[in-house]
Amino acid sequence: MKNNVEFLVGLFMIAGFAAFGYLALQLGEVSLFSNSKTYSIVAQFDSIAGVKKGSSIQVAGVVVGKTTKIWLDEDGVANVELQVSKSVELPVDTMASVKSQGLIGDKFIALSLGGDEELFQSGDILTDTESSVDIESLISKFAFGDMK
Repeated sequence: MKNNVEFLVGLFMIAGFAAFGYLALQLGEVSLFSNSKTYSIVAQFDSIAGVKKGSSIQVAGVVVGKTTKIWLDEDGVANVELQVSKSVELPVDTMASVKSQGLIGDKFIALSLGGDEELFQSGDILTDTESSVDIESLISKFAFGDMK
């Protein structure tokens, strides 16, 4: 009787760990059991002030992904890797802009979808971008009379 209880508890524990491992792999989007639910493209900006790794990517106010990597290339161009849901098809004439949540909120990448038939594939580079507005420089230009 005692051996049966121990066996059932052990079996229950193994099943629990297996279920936990499976969920961890699925939520972490490790493509061990299924295809990844996202694809990545690289957007190139002159300035991405305020955008961080993990910032949201939005289309029409709906979050469709997040930024996963930010780096500066040898030409001084800021590159951002955008991890976008596969359910969102991005035409090649899509435009990416750095926007702010509210007046002083977090920065995010807003995508304005184009109308082209050709779509971005994983690893493609998006160059039609609009950098963030630097509020501090605008205020200083206005305050010190450098507005033109």
